[in-house]
Amino acid sequence: MRLSVLDQSPISKGETAEQALHNTIELARWTEKLGYYRYWVAEHHSTNGLAGSSPEILIGQIAAATNSIRVGSGGVLLPQYSPLKVAENFRVLEAFYPGRIDLGLGRSPGGGRKTRLALTDGLEKPLSSFSRQVKELQQFLHGMVPKGSDYYGVTARPATQRQPETWILGLSERGARHAAVNGTGFTLGHFISPDNGTAALNTYRERFKPSPALDQPDVNVCIFVVCAETEEKAERLALSQDLWLLEVEKGLETRVPSIEEVESCDFSEREKEKIQQNRRRAVIGTPRQVKERLLELAELYQTEEFLIITNIYNWEDKKESYRLIAEQFRS
Repeated sequence: MRLSVLDQSPISKGETAEQALHNTIELARWTEKLGYYRYWVAEHHSTNGLAGSSPEILIGQIAAATNSIRVGSGGVLLPQYSPLKVAENFRVLEAFYPGRIDLGLGRSPGGGRKTRLALTDGLEKPLSSFSRQVKELQQFLHGMVPKGSDYYGVTARPATQRQPETWILGLSERGARHAAVNGTGFTLGHFISPDNGTAALNTYRERFKPSPALDQPDVNVCIFVVCAETEEKAERLALSQDLWLLEVEKGLETRVPSIEEVESCDFSEREKEKIQQNRRRAVIGTPRQVKERLLELAELYQTEEFLIITNIYNWEDKKESYRLIAEQFRS
């Protein structure tokens, strides 16, 4: 089993964005020492609790601070950008850190309508163009822009001996089809929605078409995990993630709350139900419990890699969670 990391650079209440970004670098170093395979950073905009708005810059910083772990995006929100510019950004990263760079792509608008228009400089860019953009991005990356294309003769620079791995992040069969027809890897976002995972992965594998980047399907799964030495402690640590998810979904707050704040809350019955529903997006427990559940999901999804995301309040507890998981899988 490969263990990897997805990091949204979350900001805990009372912490600064600068601290959160430096924590991302420290966590990358820490998880590399623990044997994690890859480290991906997310892209979010116009939000006060997630500091990672520029994965390209963060990737360079993380790769410079580490030695061997693969580093990438989870993912660049391609509908807001030019395929050529994204290809060039990641070729530059590949030139500096050959064989270590992953280009994960997302179809998300990245925020509300105003935020998206600000990112596109006021251009109304349809999300329906995503698959076409992925195709063009692949053509630029691999120097295969065909005759007849509006961009024939345009070359993505710098020239590099190899190209980043390309992945598409998705939740459903639609996202799976985008990855399949373009011959990219597929990352299932179980941490966002676990409802359509098996159907999406079946569609991806059935419809996969080989590409210059990938000759057979490649799958990993992203999931929330909170691990501690005792089940009681793991459940208590997960309280901050419970309230964080509630507030994110309501559009109220994206900073991670303390456990004490959660314990002082008087949740409605509807909120309690929602917390339990959200727990389906996560694995919470002791190292042994976490390993058993991840192995069950690995069998269900037919995957050999999980990207673990842990958005809890306390920094040291977060590092400890990653350590306990890694050591359990080595035992």
